[in-house]
Amino acid sequence: MSCKPITFRNVKPDTFNCMKKKLQDYGIHVPAGYRGELSGKGITANFEWDGQSNLTITITEKPFIISCEIAAQKIKGFVRDCHGS
Repeated sequence: MSCKPITFRNVKPDTFNCMKKKLQDYGIHVPAGYRGELSGKGITANFEWDGQSNLTITITEKPFIISCEIAAQKIKGFVRDCHGS
């Protein structure tokens, strides 16, 4: 069962690329391009970025002991680290 989608606004290209690099450095596989499937550390998620500002991430698989909220907070942290806020 998927978690509800997480939508980020005002995600500029530098922020998007930074987030992808931070996820990869953390051990999450991130495919090239604007959409695809993130996977690693027991989490699988789909992502789609419109190439300008809107990024949506939907967690599709996670360990049962981790809630959707905790998994979402971790992902939000990667975006926040790159957003400068």
